Amino acid sequence: MRILVNTVNETQELAAKLAKNVIAGDTILLSGDLGAGKTTFTQGFAKELGVRRPVKSPTFTLVREYRTEKFPLYHLDVYRLGEEGNAEDLGLSEYFGGDGVALVEWSQYIKADLPDDVLKISFERVEGQETERLITITATGHRSNQLLAAMEA
Repeated sequence: MRILVNTVNETQELAAKLAKNVIAGDTILLSGDLGAGKTTFTQGFAKELGVRRPVKSPTFTLVREYRTEKFPLYHLDVYRLGEEGNAEDLGLSEYFGGDGVALVEWSQYIKADLPDDVLKISFERVEGQETERLITITATGHRSNQLLAAMEA
């Protein structure tokens, strides 16, 4: 699925549409350059789930946890781990497939810790455009395909 968004609001509306369909155990990977819209997406996602406090990128803390009415929301930003991906001793895999929903930025640095069934969302800036983004969404398993189908409906 490929979607062109022109504004922050459109990005957050897309995130809200996805948030309406997630359940505990879902893992969503967000990829894109710095400033491409990953945290903006997460803000819209969290707002739809009822998170009232400000949602900020967890770059310096690795994980921020938010309470929703149904389950915990885990927002991970593993950029600081870098290509070495020294995540084995951090227990990050405990955030996946359990009682909450995990949104992961820079997931390429913790590939070994990730579940097989994930929804991948890629943010790409459109050349020459300040706010326009091309968002590509792909699924890797049964549950993520259900999420993708719900978004396409």
